[in-house]
Amino acid sequence: MKYKLKQKQNQRITRINEATLVVGADIAKKVHVARAVDFRGIELGKDCVFHNDAEGLTKLSAWMKELGQAHGKTEIMFGIEPTGHYWFPLAAFLQEQGIQVVVVNPSHVNKTKELEDNSPTKSDYKDAKVIADLIRNGKYSEPKLPTKEYADLRILMNLREKVSASLTQAKGRIGNWFDRFFPEYSRVFKNWDGKASLMSMRKFPLPADIVAMGARDVLAHWKTDVKRGVGIKRAEALLVAATTSIGLTEGTVAARMELSTLLSQFELFSEQLEQIMEQVMVILDSIPGAAQMLTVPGVGAITVAGFLAEVGDLNNYDHGQQIIRLAGLNLKENSSGKRKGRTSITKRGRSRLRALLFRAVMPMVAKNEAFKALHKHYTTRSQNPLKKKQSLIALCGKLIRVLHTLGTKQKAYNAVDVIGPVRQSQMHQAAA
Repeated sequence: MKYKLKQKQNQRITRINEATLVVGADIAKKVHVARAVDFRGIELGKDCVFHNDAEGLTKLSAWMKELGQAHGKTEIMFGIEPTGHYWFPLAAFLQEQGIQVVVVNPSHVNKTKELEDNSPTKSDYKDAKVIADLIRNGKYSEPKLPTKEYADLRILMNLREKVSASLTQAKGRIGNWFDRFFPEYSRVFKNWDGKASLMSMRKFPLPADIVAMGARDVLAHWKTDVKRGVGIKRAEALLVAATTSIGLTEGTVAARMELSTLLSQFELFSEQLEQIMEQVMVILDSIPGAAQMLTVPGVGAITVAGFLAEVGDLNNYDHGQQIIRLAGLNLKENSSGKRKGRTSITKRGRSRLRALLFRAVMPMVAKNEAFKALHKHYTTRSQNPLKKKQSLIALCGKLIRVLHTLGTKQKAYNAVDVIGPVRQSQMHQAAA
């Protein structure tokens, strides 16, 4: 693996030659700064300051092409550090112009900026030159911007995450409301988002409203829409809870309005989540290999959709290890001389993808027989046993390789293939 990485690094360096114009740009919200160098690091021409609009992007494109012609450069490599979302339209525009766009690691920019002027100072002008120097030294990667259905999937899954957070917040605020005005409510309705409970919250939210109606009228209201699961005992229990409630009795007009508003938010966000997932399922049906990925026990539509949203087309990856690096799950070692340091993951990658995989693996070690067996083996083997969290991280890498294989080869899940003959032999020897 180290040889492959070294070989890939050499390939990146050799791509920068005498005919290449290397441009580094510091990206902001409204105004960007670009500087150009040749393959030796000699700066060419003056810097280009351009705005984040059609006129500014056209100015940048013309500046790079004129500079290339003036210095005999036939290829242009444009690089940025992806620290925000402002570079997306710029990258799309340049790619349409036939200009290659690459990215450098923001941490590399921070660690090497002092080499430019022996000073830790930071400026847009300075960062643009640092980015250009990193590119000419081969310290860059090619971004895989999502296209077609993968672009839709990424937008939808990002939107789902935001809506889900808003829904969780609305639920918390409703719980806060009950703590203040009707703490005993949970004794009657363990889950307040059931149909009968929601009807109660809309019609008679406060304890005084329930006492005024009585158990019979409460039950009659429920029966208008709920035919099963509620009866006179539930209504009487609600009446008793209301009668003995210690909830606040002041500010009831505002309290009713507050709960009504929170319920509207809850219903809105719930409906939006359903609509988002309906569209996500439509997209998953159109992606080859997605159906096979869903055959993994413990892996649902949200996991597969989130995985593809972050990774994109699986055919762009030769093997699962590339996705492991993308997620920042590859290992790093801190050793020197005779000192053997601890090994941990780099976390240099997509944190959202890392979190998605970890959340998926957690229940899989309990429900998926193959992953459960692997987790037990990793944590109990005689040589180099892993801690539980280390094992879960290792299984995240295993899940990536499984999803990559199923998605690219379009084959159904097979638990025997997941464990593999070598690992299975080791597990049998340990059990003997």
